[in-house]
Amino acid sequence: MKAEPRRTWHPPAREDARAWIKGKGRRLTPHREAVYEYLKGVRHHPTAEEIYVAVKQQIPRLSLATIYNALELLVTVGLASKITFGNASTRYDIRTDVHSHTRCLGCGRLEDVDVIPDQRWIGQIRVSGFRVADFRFELLGRCARCSSSA
Repeated sequence: MKAEPRRTWHPPAREDARAWIKGKGRRLTPHREAVYEYLKGVRHHPTAEEIYVAVKQQIPRLSLATIYNALELLVTVGLASKITFGNASTRYDIRTDVHSHTRCLGCGRLEDVDVIPDQRWIGQIRVSGFRVADFRFELLGRCARCSSSA
């Protein structure tokens, strides 16, 4: 499987995000903006609870429900993506382009990796009774912190 280098990707600036959300008939409220800016500023893919703890430091009168609502709006309008793994907590990613991840089997930390597999190989996979619509590529292992504590 040949890997392609990742294309440079940058999240939309605050004003572009505001215009994007407005074009979808919604508003970039201060709470939504704080969530969006937090996602733009982290390299890992946090859970809603992690975002809540971080953003609550800036906006003390904030509820976890508000965080979930802000995240759902960002996902719905295409400014963030939601990543789920079985029963594990949902994680959120500012990147909405096709890209790959590393996932730590110890702590669950999820990060972007700078390559994606050549997408032509997906067409070669045949599974009886199953129609492939998309794929997600991730490398599983242990992060440096989990490796040193094991």
